[in-house]
Amino acid sequence: MTVRRILTIDNAADLAVLKQVSTPVEGGVTDDLRLLMDDMLETMYAAPGIGLAAVQVGEAKQIIVMDLGDREGADEGDDEGAARDRRNPRFFINPEIVWASEDLASYEEGCLSVPEIYDDVERPAQVKIRYLNYAGDAVEEDAGGLYAVCIQHEMDHLKGVLFIDHLSRLKRERAIKSVKKAARAA
Repeated sequence: MTVRRILTIDNAADLAVLKQVSTPVEGGVTDDLRLLMDDMLETMYAAPGIGLAAVQVGEAKQIIVMDLGDREGADEGDDEGAARDRRNPRFFINPEIVWASEDLASYEEGCLSVPEIYDDVERPAQVKIRYLNYAGDAVEEDAGGLYAVCIQHEMDHLKGVLFIDHLSRLKRERAIKSVKKAARAA
């Protein structure tokens, strides 16, 4: 497995790729796709993060990897550190939301492509998702809590949307400026 470079918004070329709409995976789950997902997972763990979309490593394909430990569906206040120590990798090919609750929940989000920036984003509190897993099997399941937040965040990436796009224009501009300033300093 290879750790790939994560695209970030401070680089104009990276941002152009991050804003692309990802294409669906056709022809089923192949060994090449599994290799990409393995690389993505290794990249996400090295970052460290809990979710990563293929476009974040320069592959505009509808693929997401995620690992919430055993916190799936968990609410804030659970033992986050202990849960992260237990790996539970998940793979989502061509994910789609087939239902979203009217109830909304706000959660402080961050993003590996927008380093060191965190802000509250309001999203549906629960969703039902459909996708293909690592083996290529069709799965449909409900997501709530952190799982719902994370899958919606990563699915936004597949549409060329970053979490800062959900913020006010002023907050978004400040976030971009902060990331660019930190990149220049490094």
